[in-house]
Amino acid sequence: MKRLRFSAGVTLVALMAAVAGCQQDSSAASALDLGFRKKSNENQEGLVRESELRAYCPRVSLREGTAVYRSFERKAEDDPTKLIYQASISEATRSCTYAPGTITVNVALAGKVVPGPLAKAGPVTMPIRVVATRGTEVLYSQLHDYQVVLDSATGAAQFIFNDPAVTVPSGTDGQVQIYAGYDEGPVKKAQ
Repeated sequence: MKRLRFSAGVTLVALMAAVAGCQQDSSAASALDLGFRKKSNENQEGLVRESELRAYCPRVSLREGTAVYRSFERKAEDDPTKLIYQASISEATRSCTYAPGTITVNVALAGKVVPGPLAKAGPVTMPIRVVATRGTEVLYSQLHDYQVVLDSATGAAQFIFNDPAVTVPSGTDGQVQIYAGYDEGPVKKAQ
């Protein structure tokens, strides 16, 4: 029992040291400094400020029916024997940067492409749309032709898509909704 407690204690101390080490900046590289020294303002570019953590960043949602995309041989819709590939989005997230009057949202999606009976190795193109709305007003809409390469040896392929240019007005806390997913429709223009 003592051995188990000792092992748990060592693991906890190692984890705390690792976390403290991750929080240090490179200018405070002392092995004994666990982040308690006051850091200078230099070399702070790229660090997340507290105000950014508390700032509004619109959520990204998948609309019903837009998380899965199937590509069939021409004129063979819904025939499983004619499926070229099936793609699905499993995760959606975002990060925001702030400028006077605007919020720029980097929308990211993670998913997987699974080859069907008629799949061939090489690139496949998926139509991914990102839309930002405020009520019924469309603030941003972009249809992307996103390519993923299927490998004949590995079969399925995972992907990460991102659109770093979703720009919405600031001061609209809680009013903006961002949707992302597969879309076979025509490109819609922002109003």
